[in-house]
Amino acid sequence: MSDSKKILDAWDAYSDEHTDLDGWPYDDHAYGLRASLRDADTAEAFESLRYGARHLLATAETQLGRLPEGAVQSRWVYQLGVLQAALDRLDQLHEQWLETRDALPATAKPGTTAFDDALAEYHAESWSYLDDWATHGKTLLEVNTAARKAPSPLAPAPAPAPAADRRTPARK
Repeated sequence: MSDSKKILDAWDAYSDEHTDLDGWPYDDHAYGLRASLRDADTAEAFESLRYGARHLLATAETQLGRLPEGAVQSRWVYQLGVLQAALDRLDQLHEQWLETRDALPATAKPGTTAFDDALAEYHAESWSYLDDWATHGKTLLEVNTAARKAPSPLAPAPAPAPAADRRTPARK
């Protein structure tokens, strides 16, 4: 998630420098190439998380359901929903990419125009959902941190401090 944040920050800096005040790029071709690189870098950064993402979401949802009301931030439910919807769409796009890749001619290997263009299209379609993960993914850490700090219902309640006995004279 921190890699994705760095990629997005770099993109924002690039975009600010290479667009006019209305957001139109000064050089459409260079801007498109840089956007394609951003898409590929973001997809690569997410790959290490992809296979564990559903487990992370399920864990966060379970933890959220067990947190005391005062420990829950209202945005967490929404953000976990955004992550879930984005992951569902990313999984669909990944399946489509695998079908597209398998349908390419045998000569279409990485580095060929046919392969690279299809892969770039897949990355471009995936980017906004990857951006959702880069933007809201920290919620998983926040929920986990809150769950670790919350008192456990299995832990015994702390014993009350002994009350001072007023009949005993104070020592001098």
